[in-house]
Amino acid sequence: MRLGLALGYWGRGPDPRHLELARQAEQLGYHSVWTAESWGSDAFTALTWIAAHTSRIRLGTAVAQMAARTPTATAMHALTLDHLSGGRMLLGLGLSGPQVVEGWYGRPFPASPLTLTREYVEVVRQVLRRRAPVRLDGRYHSHPYNGPDATGMGKPLKPITHPLRPELPVLLGAEGPKNVAQTARIADGWLPLYWSPTRAPVYEAALAEAPPGFLVAPMAQARICDDVAEGLWPVKAMLGFYVGGMGHARRNFHAELMGRMGYPDAAERVRELFAAGRREEAVRAVPDAFADEISLVGPRERVAERLELWRSGPVTDLLVTAPDPGTLRVLAELN
Repeated sequence: MRLGLALGYWGRGPDPRHLELARQAEQLGYHSVWTAESWGSDAFTALTWIAAHTSRIRLGTAVAQMAARTPTATAMHALTLDHLSGGRMLLGLGLSGPQVVEGWYGRPFPASPLTLTREYVEVVRQVLRRRAPVRLDGRYHSHPYNGPDATGMGKPLKPITHPLRPELPVLLGAEGPKNVAQTARIADGWLPLYWSPTRAPVYEAALAEAPPGFLVAPMAQARICDDVAEGLWPVKAMLGFYVGGMGHARRNFHAELMGRMGYPDAAERVRELFAAGRREEAVRAVPDAFADEISLVGPRERVAERLELWRSGPVTDLLVTAPDPGTLRVLAELN
């Protein structure tokens, strides 16, 4: 099991720790570093900055949002950064939910998310492989464009720039069982948002069609500390925000996932409290047990014991969000 560093996205402004953490992760032998985006900083610019200040560590987006860019634009970002970094790019994509797709990007959330995702990946693959001009007569993506307002002058094109790696790895952030199963069929890897090593059977059937070499790269908050309860508080804060605030009352993929992982009542309570503006109570309502099983928190000996659980399942890459170089160092030593 390889280690990766998940930096996420910026908050109010750039995080001054990110570049140094990425450099230290590279020195410690971490395989990859990952950036993200929501409705603020974008994933590719920050990753390019890190690429310019490192030399070996792989560079991933976890995740770049599909609604933010056409698939050809995303493929252009990926092939450009792959060239500039000497072949270190890992393209992680995610659909996000209606709140972000419609509220931030001003685009309709698809009636068939699986179809949109499949078409998006197909176009990206065509660009990167550069075997022929891009052609797709899809429900959501057509190349050339053939909608009712089309001029009829669109021409099939292939990238001017020859991609460095035609088979640049494409990973998908997926949560629902059908989405995960499709990911195993069309992508090179899966980026689970929450992963519990004690509940691997939840996705056993969905991963049944995964080919050899398929990457399973979950993200987990990690912190070496004496007080487990104190160390879990940032994990609970993250869960409170995602389960309570990252979605609509009628459709919240994160709350649904928490329910499938065995905490449906708690997920509903967190959602209700957050919606009522009682955010601290929402965080406190997140069960310690759930926060604990999806993270690596506590003294060195405890984390070492729990790390064995992560190694025993299908996880190939553990992407850790760690607040300090000391935690990164201990995890590297334990792995």
